[in-house]
Amino acid sequence: MDNARFHIPDNEEYRALKKFIEEHRNTPGPLIQVLHKAQSIFGYLPPEVQKFVSSELNVPLSEIYGVVTFYNFFRTEPIGKHVINVCTGTACHVKGSKVVLEALCKELGVEVGGTTEDKFYTISTARCFGACGLAPVMVIDEEVFGRLSPQKAINIIKDFKKAEEN
Repeated sequence: MDNARFHIPDNEEYRALKKFIEEHRNTPGPLIQVLHKAQSIFGYLPPEVQKFVSSELNVPLSEIYGVVTFYNFFRTEPIGKHVINVCTGTACHVKGSKVVLEALCKELGVEVGGTTEDKFYTISTARCFGACGLAPVMVIDEEVFGRLSPQKAINIIKDFKKAEEN
């Protein structure tokens, strides 16, 4: 895909990404680095951003899409202001992370990977946070919460939201 056929939006986000690409163009294998930067700028990697990266790096769109969908740290949908990650590793699973996750999904009205309608929370899972002694565990952004029950997890997310509203 060449730039002549792809309309490049003239806004601050695309200019910042273009500048980053220009600075890293000669770095060996810049694709993942560029996609990380794009996601940090846009919050996720919608098709138009993927097309832009494809065009700027002269990499086939199919390759961009393959990388974006292969690695779980890339998102193709917008995420909430706060990300709730529930551990599904062995210790957490044995201690009940599945019922904690189900309770959170029900409370928030979303499935795993989904974002609440108000764009406040996105719920996700991860294999291990290295906090097995606190199992079951969830992390909201960078904050770890352990020894969860379904009700304790629900109370935490309610308190978290309430604190931000005040």
